[in-house]
Amino acid sequence: MTSLSLNNPLILHDKRPIGVFDSGVGGISVLKHIHTLMPHEDLLYVADSKHAPYGSRMPAEITARCFEIADFLIANNSKALVVACNTATAASIDAMRLKYHIPIIGMEPAVKPAAEASKNGIIGVLATVGTLKSAQFAALLENYGRNVEVVTQACVGLVECVERGELSHPSTLHLIQQYCRPLIDEGADTIVLGCTHYPFLRHLIEQVVSKEVALIDTGAAVAKYLQKRLQELGLLDVNKEISKEKSEEKSMVTFYSNSNADNAKQVISQLWGRPADIKHF
Repeated sequence: MTSLSLNNPLILHDKRPIGVFDSGVGGISVLKHIHTLMPHEDLLYVADSKHAPYGSRMPAEITARCFEIADFLIANNSKALVVACNTATAASIDAMRLKYHIPIIGMEPAVKPAAEASKNGIIGVLATVGTLKSAQFAALLENYGRNVEVVTQACVGLVECVERGELSHPSTLHLIQQYCRPLIDEGADTIVLGCTHYPFLRHLIEQVVSKEVALIDTGAAVAKYLQKRLQELGLLDVNKEISKEKSEEKSMVTFYSNSNADNAKQVISQLWGRPADIKHF
């Protein structure tokens, strides 16, 4: 098999976008990592906010949502998909990989890096009910949690706080205090942010837990793995990568949402960190 690299002239300049989606706006935390690592790549993001959160839904319903969104992104010429949702990954990624013949990258709670980072062998996991009940999470505990104590906490309501843009609201802080307290009481020195919405609440979590507690999320690792897979398959837009300092050509990030909220554009712009135009999905 031919080795692929950024210097390989055989690589095509694949200008097709990367499709990213989540049950709502939380996956923008992953999108930001992807855009930072690969600013030359065009990105499509779908926020399925009308059906958020996925954590309380049945696996078959989640898979149906994933198929509908994947069909949409592929119809819009996506060359790869990132399932920027732990719950959707757990419920549906195997079925998606059977149905679609493009690279599909998923998420999983960072139990392995948390276990490696913990000094006292006690890690906490903040996640949705759907993620914590999944077979995928059980497998993570079996594979990487044997030598540590894992304390899990389902965080009902936190996704909705982020969906409303209530990143510093007193009620959001109250929920975080409620959900972090059991982990702190059990002595966790490392906490996994097991939902892509939660990194947007990191500043509040840091207010509640000790400075010595490490917070782990997987967005950066997913972006790096995505870049590696695209490079291996010759799917990077290498032309932009090579000439990005000289070229005036800029990557496009396009947002789609089916939210019924009046402030959907405001929330997405807030999380993205710059004004964002929103198209209806």
